[in-house]
Amino acid sequence: MSDHRKLGRELGLFDTDPLIGAGLPYWLPDGATVRHTLEEYIRAAERRAGYRHVYSPVLGKRELYELSGHWQHYGDDMYPPMDLGAEQVVLRPSLCPHHAVIYRSRAHSYRELPLRMAELGGMYRSELSGVLGGLTRVRAIQLNDAHIFCTLDQVADEAGAALEMIRQAYEALGITPARYRLSLPGPGGKYVAAPELWRRSTAVLTDVLDRSGLAYEAVEGEAAFYGPKIDVQVADGAGRESTLSTVQVDFHQPERFDLRYVGPDGARHRPVMVHRSIIGSVERAVAHLLEEHGGAFPAWLAPTQLVVLPISETELARAGELVRRCAELGLRAQLAGPDRGSLGARIREARLVPYQAVMGPREAADGRLALRLRDGRRLNPLPTGEALARIDALVRAHSTELWDAA
Repeated sequence: MSDHRKLGRELGLFDTDPLIGAGLPYWLPDGATVRHTLEEYIRAAERRAGYRHVYSPVLGKRELYELSGHWQHYGDDMYPPMDLGAEQVVLRPSLCPHHAVIYRSRAHSYRELPLRMAELGGMYRSELSGVLGGLTRVRAIQLNDAHIFCTLDQVADEAGAALEMIRQAYEALGITPARYRLSLPGPGGKYVAAPELWRRSTAVLTDVLDRSGLAYEAVEGEAAFYGPKIDVQVADGAGRESTLSTVQVDFHQPERFDLRYVGPDGARHRPVMVHRSIIGSVERAVAHLLEEHGGAFPAWLAPTQLVVLPISETELARAGELVRRCAELGLRAQLAGPDRGSLGARIREARLVPYQAVMGPREAADGRLALRLRDGRRLNPLPTGEALARIDALVRAHSTELWDAA
């Protein structure tokens, strides 16, 4: 079983330091490359699906979270407020109050709906030190978040489209859900007391799951404080589950923030707020990917996609040219020269890199690449341009396949 904490340090992806603090990992260059690539994949997918991206501050006044309900129902997970003169500000535990404020900053017509607002933003949870672990439970979180403001008639389609985006992302990432969970309220006072809103939102999500044909389990006690949610669960090698992706229907915050749109009748109506996260927190997503793939990321996500291995000093210049050519294409390539050890040792060192190009006198002379694939396959030498074009096509398609035999 792979442990993402051990792998992350061995591969130079991330680390922690007591001086920075528990639950506050920092990202090293290769880890930052994985994170950036994952974030750009999600942003591009959201743009194609009609989302507009925003930025909002990681701080908010205490009154903001009192209005949203976080202060009353989620206070144990929030950091203490900071005094700034006569005001108190708080590190945000969630992005949804900010997005509600952004929505209400402008008047909206029914013609604009659904309005899909997305952000990859920071948020902060006051986790106890005993539950912190690697990237799976951290105190500073980068969340792939979005909120869709829509009419009641549009909710089911928007929630279903979010589930389809999750399916496509998991396919590109090479991961499989352990199960789908309909998370409902349980006993206790941590939930908003609004029975009719809970009934309506639960009915909508149940209908979405039933229409999707996905098998799911209804579990009490796992809902958000303001509404039920669909949780996409993943499991590690030991069978421990965690939530990676969510879809939520929220009638509560539109009421709290008095959100409105002008309908075709000229009257003001209340929108519904659909919360959805395709990959959840970047930290948890990378942790799961590390354990799922043992560090052998899909080629499009790998920090180094191609390693060039000149057999001797004679081929160094041509090898350097190949690395520069890859950079021009947008491929991440590195040169591992003879100073790094024998060819066999360098091949073993690069075992997690999707593509290895061994360059001897013949390849350097005739401009061909003899590629080794990470899975052990050796390809017949190909013209350099053709080999790089085929790698580039697979990377751009976010394929989990290493080679297209066509």
